[in-house]
Amino acid sequence: MNLNQITVPSLDLTKSIPFYEKLGLRLIVEALPHYARFECPDGDATFSIHQTKELPKGDGVYVYFECENLDEQVEQLKKSGVKFEQEPVDQSWLWREARLKDLDGNQIILFYGGKNRKDPPWRVDK
Repeated sequence: MNLNQITVPSLDLTKSIPFYEKLGLRLIVEALPHYARFECPDGDATFSIHQTKELPKGDGVYVYFECENLDEQVEQLKKSGVKFEQEPVDQSWLWREARLKDLDGNQIILFYGGKNRKDPPWRVDK
């Protein structure tokens, strides 16, 4: 099994599409006003947004995008007007993360986990 795509809700795709393109995703399907899908610049996974009349309650959706050059990418995005809630910081789980929200409040985490992403010191092997 392999993860194909993640889909998040949006109230207005015409505003959300440029936001995700600014993050570096490449639009490959545009079925407005209901759906859009992007390719990630690395790997085979895709990411999509779908129109909804109401956003989820509570903490909402968390989406992690891994970037090898996290600090440089965050600086480039800030220069292009992207606002971050958290600058890159080393976490106790051995990842470096920066956090922001998309226009619909979905939590976007840009991170670098390296080998610790799938093989942390506390990994459980069966």
